[in-house]
Formats: sequence, structure tokens, C-alpha cells
Amino acid sequence: MGCDNAEQHDTNNSNTDTISTATVPKKLDSIKHKITPSLWVDKDAKAVADYYLSIFKDGQLKEFHQYKNPPQEKGQAGQDSFETAIIDIGDIELSILAAGPYFKFNESVSFVINCKDQAEVDYYWNALTANGGEEGSCGWCKDKYGLSWQVVPVEYFDLINSDDAAVREKAMKNTFKQKKLILAELK
Repeated sequence: MGCDNAEQHDTNNSNTDTISTATVPKKLDSIKHKITPSLWVDKDAKAVADYYLSIFKDGQLKEFHQYKNPPQEKGQAGQDSFETAIIDIGDIELSILAAGPYFKFNESVSFVINCKDQAEVDYYWNALTANGGEEGSCGWCKDKYGLSWQVVPVEYFDLINSDDAAVREKAMKNTFKQKKLILAELK
């Protein structure tokens, strides 16, 4: 995959533009977030975006682009193109780059979902572990793309940081016995 002079194919615009790494964003004042996490996936940025938007109902697709690699810049796997998408979910902007099987997610980076109650924990846990996701322990899980999530009721932090040592100990002890956090069992 090349980054220098790829042809841009914007699905929202039928014009074809040439971009380069030296290109300045269209409007500097349109950059809302100082830091945007970028997720590298193998293929189909739009499908990945749609997956996360199906889970985070208040999210939105902000951009989707397809780029053609110049012949001299094809990836090691010989990709002719790559895609990008930008989504807003849970008050965070995520960039998705679908550019080949070069990098995989691991547990060293995860996203924490602060849930208002057990029903919200159940919703996100079930949605993320369905269709190829997997349960971890202590409130951790992976979605079907292998991205790690921590699904945590906000009251959990009150329990593990309580001034009462017995409350803290019970919450921590029971955390290690659980996969999905069950708030009633932590109290």
C-alpha cells in the first residue's frame, strides 16, 4: 500500500482527485478532535464502520473513501486499492484503514465502555461477543475483528475505590471470578 500519490475515489463525490502526504486537509478548522485513534483492518472499511455503527446506535459515518494504489506502490500482497472510513461512536472519532493483512489487534490497546447500568453492560457485551467475538475475563472481551474492549459499569469504579476496605476487597475478589462484570455480584 502506498501513501504518496494514490488516486482518491470518494463515494460521496464522483470526481477523482489525486492526493499526497503533503496535502493539507480541506479545512483546518474542520478538524474536531486533536487525537483520532486509527484502526488498521485487512479489508472493507465500510463493513467495519457499519459493524461498529450497528452496535453504537448514536454513531455516524463521517467519511468513506476508496483509493487506488499507483502500480509502483502496491502492497506486499499486491493490493490495487485501499479504503478509509471515519466514524463517530460514543463521543470518540475513529479512523478505519483497510489496507491489507499486515497488522493485527492485540490486548495492549483496548477501548473502555463506561456503562450506566447492568442493562447497558449486557447490551454491549452481547453485541461485541456475538458473531465471532470472544469473552475474556474481568470485563474484557474482543469483537469479531479482534479489537479488545472493557465493558464496565461506572459504579464499579466506586466499588473498587471505596473508602471501605471490605467493599473494595469484595469487588476486586469477585471481579477475578467473572467474565462479563455482574454488578450485583460485585457489591
